[in-house]
Amino acid sequence: MREIVMDTETTGFEPKEGHRIVEIGGVELLNHVATGRVYHQYINPERDMPEDAFRVHGLGNDFLRDKPVFAAIAGDFVEFVGDAKLVIHNAEFDMRFLNAELEWCGRPRLPADMAIDTLAIARKRYPGSPNTLDALCRRFGVDNSGRDYHGALLDSELLAEVYLELIGGRQPDFGLGAGNAEQEKRTAGRLSDWTPPPRPRALGARLTEAEAEAHAAFVAELGDGAIWSKYGSAD
Repeated sequence: MREIVMDTETTGFEPKEGHRIVEIGGVELLNHVATGRVYHQYINPERDMPEDAFRVHGLGNDFLRDKPVFAAIAGDFVEFVGDAKLVIHNAEFDMRFLNAELEWCGRPRLPADMAIDTLAIARKRYPGSPNTLDALCRRFGVDNSGRDYHGALLDSELLAEVYLELIGGRQPDFGLGAGNAEQEKRTAGRLSDWTPPPRPRALGARLTEAEAEAHAAFVAELGDGAIWSKYGSAD
């Protein structure tokens, strides 16, 4: 199963108000193990970055001015995503912006069921608790000390670790490459064919004499239809 843990950074909160994507980051997982493949792209939003957005993302207008516009990178982005599931924290927000950008350059929208929302998973597991990315990093002991700004690639890497915890526990070799995923599949195949050998010597009875007599008396009270009477008691 292929998944892309993804994050976007934007100039604001609503594409209908003219806000645009300025950064996309994505980390590829194969069977819940990082392959080492990532997607990272800064984007010229073709508008000024508001001051409050600059304080959050650390991206200024001068930095973004010579970056490609979304239409120029849309093909590479869509090719990287393919038919993978998109693991996103607060997926509705990012999917709204991604689909707006895709529509503006004449490309098909991403279907809603393509997204896995880690915020929804966290709220279900920890109702009433803070479930921001920072809060979940603290909960799971994920080191987010380098998160001075909201950066799409860094946030994707942090979310990948959080996601694995949310679905049942971090893989011990997370991030060590695709070769480990192949090895895990081969190991799983071997384990599925394995059965324990018979004991070289049967275990001895562990019932005391008093317990055996009490059991025999109990079975006698059940009558001839009792399963113990039909098949006999095990020693």
